[in-house]
Amino acid sequence: MEKFQAAPPDSFCALLKDRIDLINIPFTERGSRLMVLRNEHSLAIRLAERWLKIDPRLSGYRFRPPLIENLVICDENEQPLPFTEVITYPHLIEIHTPKGEFVLTFVDPESLLLTLPPEKFGLRFTVHVNHGQTDRRGGVLHMLGDIRRNIAYTTDRPLAKNQITLQHPYEINVTLLFEAGPSSAMLFNITPRLGFNRYVPDPQRTLNEALQRWEEWFRAVPPVEGIYKAQYYYAWWIMRAGLISTRFFTTREAMVPSKPFYVGIWQWDAFFHALAYRHINSRLAQDQFRVLIDHQREDGMLPDAVHDEGTITHLDFPVDADVTKPPILGWAAWKLYESTHDQQFLKEIYDAIVHWNTWWFSQNDADGDGLCEYHHPYSSGLDDSPLWDEGMPVTSPDLNTYLYLQLEALAKIANVLNLDQDARHWQSQARSLLLRMIERLWDAQAGLFWPYREGKPVRILTPFSLFPLLTGNLPALIKTALVQHLTDSTEFWPAFPVPTVALSDPHYDPNQMWRGPTWINVNYLLIEGLERSGYPKLARDLRQRTLDLVNRNRDIVEYYHPETGNACDKAAHVFGWSAALFIDLVLQEQSNIPENPDTTTLSEIPRPS
Repeated sequence: MEKFQAAPPDSFCALLKDRIDLINIPFTERGSRLMVLRNEHSLAIRLAERWLKIDPRLSGYRFRPPLIENLVICDENEQPLPFTEVITYPHLIEIHTPKGEFVLTFVDPESLLLTLPPEKFGLRFTVHVNHGQTDRRGGVLHMLGDIRRNIAYTTDRPLAKNQITLQHPYEINVTLLFEAGPSSAMLFNITPRLGFNRYVPDPQRTLNEALQRWEEWFRAVPPVEGIYKAQYYYAWWIMRAGLISTRFFTTREAMVPSKPFYVGIWQWDAFFHALAYRHINSRLAQDQFRVLIDHQREDGMLPDAVHDEGTITHLDFPVDADVTKPPILGWAAWKLYESTHDQQFLKEIYDAIVHWNTWWFSQNDADGDGLCEYHHPYSSGLDDSPLWDEGMPVTSPDLNTYLYLQLEALAKIANVLNLDQDARHWQSQARSLLLRMIERLWDAQAGLFWPYREGKPVRILTPFSLFPLLTGNLPALIKTALVQHLTDSTEFWPAFPVPTVALSDPHYDPNQMWRGPTWINVNYLLIEGLERSGYPKLARDLRQRTLDLVNRNRDIVEYYHPETGNACDKAAHVFGWSAALFIDLVLQEQSNIPENPDTTTLSEIPRPS
């Protein structure tokens, strides 16, 4: 293969040169379960698949060895060669060695092509399978048993050596020596299918096609210039790289929260992801809803998550209860409609939203007070929040705010569909729910909405006590009190707001998931709450702080330290809803011109005496 230009200087792929570090950020492709990662001088290929028959832990796939590892390039004496330079782009990896340049790219979601220089050299790698055989063009390897995965390696270059050695029951070493000759390629096909792809395509054409796929994706997104440009297009890389193809219960092409960390389609993640996809592909956005609705239970409940092998609707840890996610379906569906004006989609999902809403009120109001409770910590999405430390169920202001938004969305959808009686019913239900929230959860002395458990307030200070701002219909005194808490630098307004537990609360831990770090979805919702409640200037301030927080880090992660702004050590990398909501906030910032600008500054917000 002749020397090629990896990416034109003015291309989007050139803009994202070396953003994929191959350590925390894998090289992957739309629809693929393959992730290419790097050690110092070797590559590994992991699979974004759970394999519960081998390891029943939900995150077990993160701890098992890669399917292919220790892939090293050798000289003709089988001595490993160093990687003198590794350069990444969205569409390829360049590997420079003393034997020349190797380039790795995707042919399709299950096939990787490695270009080979003309010199004589070798390859060595380990495959975690239990059966294999060589042939003239390479070899075929199988994992036989409960989990079946097939690997074929195929080359169009003459081989001086092609040897496989069984080291352990699930470990085969492969050693190859290539004769000198014209530039050529080697194909790796990793598949659960019975048939293989062993057709070695033209390398230059394959590289051009890979570049074209990514460039077409980036060209389709709303253009952005300025300080957020590079991170904005990196966020769009995450939105494409995180997609997996349909397989068994995964009925639609959908995005996982993070291929290296969370394999599956989680409910509220999917709805947040759709908020970005609505700007580029309405069908893809809609399918993030359908993949959950496809598995709606007869009683109306939507699953917590959908995996290839099934759905999660019940867990026996840390409590034994049905498990789902917060009811933001209606709210997100209405946002999608505002972008697409697709009435057919509203007709398609209206009954599902109604059924989902009915489940909440019929199955989650154990004390009959008209407010719903979380019965499982994970149903809140705030898995390890201290709000659940004393047990379940908990009547929480965030949950009932989501339900208010869902009732409001149902009323709007019913109006579009000319269901006038339904619209009036949902409007009435929303008003009644808000009055009950104020009556039962509002503490005028504290200036907060408290969660309740067994009739007593859970006095842990979190931003979820401020979420009723999202209704946009609170009395002025309540709005003022909530905003006072939000903008208090000792509580929720550090350098990088909004912490998920107030800085002043003894439960605050800035490094532990929902016990202190700043999450982008919390900020996104509070920005909307401020806008709806008449604080557009403050909303813009929080939006800019949120954008700057994401923009200052190289990767886009699950959660951030609210005081330093750094990505937290335990946070998942390449995180989907952080990327999706960053995209939406950038586009809001680019187009935001308030009709009735609020001139209130933080110093002018009244403080309690």
